[in-house]
This record gives sequence, C-alpha cells and structure tokens, in this order.
Amino acid sequence: MRLTQIRTAAGERRVAASDAKGSRLLPGIATTYMLARASILMGLRLQGLVETRLESGPAEPVDLEKAYAEGRILAPIDHPDPAHLLVTGTGLTHLGSAESRDKMHKDMADPAKQTDSMKMFKLGVEGGKPQAGQPGVAPEWFYKGDGSVVVAPGAPFPSPEFALDGGDEGEIVGCYVVASDGTPWRVGFALGNEFSDHVMERQNYLYLAHSKLRACSFGPELLIGSLADHVEGRASIQRDGKTLWEKQFLSGEANMCHTIANLEIHHFKYPLFRRPGDVHVHYYGAATLSCLDGIRPQTGDVFELAVPSFGLPLRNGMSTVPAPYIAVREL
Repeated sequence: MRLTQIRTAAGERRVAASDAKGSRLLPGIATTYMLARASILMGLRLQGLVETRLESGPAEPVDLEKAYAEGRILAPIDHPDPAHLLVTGTGLTHLGSAESRDKMHKDMADPAKQTDSMKMFKLGVEGGKPQAGQPGVAPEWFYKGDGSVVVAPGAPFPSPEFALDGGDEGEIVGCYVVASDGTPWRVGFALGNEFSDHVMERQNYLYLAHSKLRACSFGPELLIGSLADHVEGRASIQRDGKTLWEKQFLSGEANMCHTIANLEIHHFKYPLFRRPGDVHVHYYGAATLSCLDGIRPQTGDVFELAVPSFGLPLRNGMSTVPAPYIAVREL
C-alpha cells in the first residue's frame, strides 16, 4: 500500500491510499503526519488503520496522474512547522552494479587507492551488516536542512547562482515520526532525489557539508510496510524533450553494504533526533549518479527516478535562483 498527499481541485489537503483496488481519498484525513500520529497513539499498524478508514465511509476515487500533471501532489509527509522536519542522509552505503562492485573490491585491495572515502566504504562492507539488534560500523552521515529545503514532486529544484553544479542523487528515503516518548517510528519509504553540488564536493572532501545544503525532493508516493531486499528501476535526465542520460537504479539491502536498521541506529542514537513530534526524512545513499558519467545538468533539465513498486515516478526540473550577497549587521 502507498500513501500520497495531494491538494484537491478545490484546494483542500487530503491523503490518498493506493493499492490493488486503485487510489482513493481517506475519509477525514488531511495529512500523513496526522495519520501516523493517530496510528502511534492507537497502537495500530499503519496499514490496518488505513484500511479501517477506507471501510469507515465512502472512499472517493482520485486520479493521481491528473493531480501530478496539475501540480497538486505534495511531499508524501511533512510537518505543520517545517523547522521540525529534519532532512539527513548517509553516503557510501551502496555496492552499485556488478561492474562497479568488481572495481570497488579491486580498489579496496590497492594501498595506493585507500582514500578516506574508500576506507569508509571498506568499513561498511566489513561491518555494516551486523546481527539483528546489534550496532554495526557507523556510516558517513550528513545534514541537509529542515522542511524548507523540500521541493514537491514535479516542482523544479532551485539551484542558487553560487552553485558550481546541480547534480542528481537518486535514492530511497526513510520517513519517520518521533512519538511522545521519544521512540522513532518508520512511517514508510519513498523515492528521493537528494540533489547536491558534486563539483564543489570534489574540490575537497571537507566541502561535503556545503555541497549538501541544497534543495531535495521525495515521493510522490510513500510505500508503507517493509522494503524489498532488491529494488530496481531507472534514473534518467531529460533535456529539451529527449533523454540525455539514463541508467539502472539499484537499492535495497541486497545492493547495500549497510542494513537499514544499522543506518537507523546510528541516526537515532543521538537524543537530538528523538525529539517528540519531529519528522525525519533520511536518505539512504545513492548508487547511480549522472556526474560519474560526466553529465552536467543545466536549467530546464528534468530528473526522473522510476521504480514500479513505488507507483508514480519522482520528477523534478531544475532552475537557477538569485543568491544575493548577505552582509551581517552589527547590533
């Protein structure tokens, strides 16, 4: 089952549920956040609560493709106060294709190629999948921003004028709500484009934190329940109506050197991230990047990430926005 947040043609916020029976609006539910908190308070599994709501009254069918085309689809979860939605992520978590895996293993065995990134990747390969209930090695971690950096599916990424690059990072994200007792609950999974400045990052790895402070998008649909071990789809970039770049997208734990549980342990071990009521959107890492093939996205390009099990593909354009010089004033 999948959840989508939309605005109706009349401008009303609603949540739609999609399954084998089609897409229907949940009676009386305006936001996924509201639904998730109700599920926690009532002690019910989210899918069970959704099914109960669908059975409680007439569930109006909804055309999600039409809503997407009309720009009425929102991020699949948000927070009433954007400052209480935190966007974070982990890197060097994926094994990539068979070809890249072979190259990675050769590089790990070559002392001349033991960069900090290769050492971190090697740590993940050797200790990122511990026994259930045990912490493994910590992954690379980064902060991206709060809810203000989230761009709705279908909307363009605003790339600031000072950016050296606006590059795609197609990933799967985990979406979480923290309960009143500080327990993090995973609401579901979504497709995500983390959108970073890879040219800046490559100048020096200490610029990684800067390179991540850009917009991002996830959705359009939120997959509830467990994630398949093997997730496969396509990542592409369209320019002037033609495919500029396209590549296989692989994720899921069979294609990762960390378990999702290990990524969650090392994020939520910090009390800062267990603040009651907060929403967390956590990017699990990318295996497919157009920048590795020499692609330089530009204004007007459209990024797409399509995985059949996640329903609608995630599409975002790219625009350039002014970045004025900010002078701090002394009090």
